[in-house]
Amino acid sequence: MARRSQRKSDSRKVKAKQWYKVVGPDMFGKSPVGETLASDPSKLMGRVIETTLGELTNNFSKQNTKLKFKVDQVAGDSAYTMFVGHELTSDYVRSLVKRRTSRIDSIIDVTTSDGYRVRVKPSCFTVKRARTTQVKTIREIASSIILEKAGALDLNQFIQEVVLGRLSLDIYKNAKEIYPLRRVEIRKTEILARPAAS
Repeated sequence: MARRSQRKSDSRKVKAKQWYKVVGPDMFGKSPVGETLASDPSKLMGRVIETTLGELTNNFSKQNTKLKFKVDQVAGDSAYTMFVGHELTSDYVRSLVKRRTSRIDSIIDVTTSDGYRVRVKPSCFTVKRARTTQVKTIREIASSIILEKAGALDLNQFIQEVVLGRLSLDIYKNAKEIYPLRRVEIRKTEILARPAAS
């Protein structure tokens, strides 16, 4: 008897839930991301939704780029999101690492022209093993290009540069003068702080 009444109450909880359409941020053209279930719109606020750039753009060569969005507004049956970060899949990054080569990682905190603080993690992969001085110089080049770009662009423009590979290409063009590079990727970004509302 007790079990049966327990099941009834569980099914009532599920029925009370509603599907909400998840909408991507402006920088991704407010593309539909998917749907999520919630019993109350307030429970959606702050929920982190993951998708891939491939799913968002219908370009399946971009499946290795994971995007993270956070629900910041609910209107009707739509949940609107803001960008909180991106990351390359770990198996893709592992596939770039080869024996007798160097992987040059950095962590750079930047501020965009519209006041967002963003942590950027670039990785440079060399053709052969680089010397310590070359590694240091390549790291400095990557850091200065990322700082310069972030200072000149707002968050939307900067993230577009990152996920579409234009920032990686700029680093590659400049750093390959120091030592031959096989690939440059921005493996991760995350929003550290948003500008204070004025």
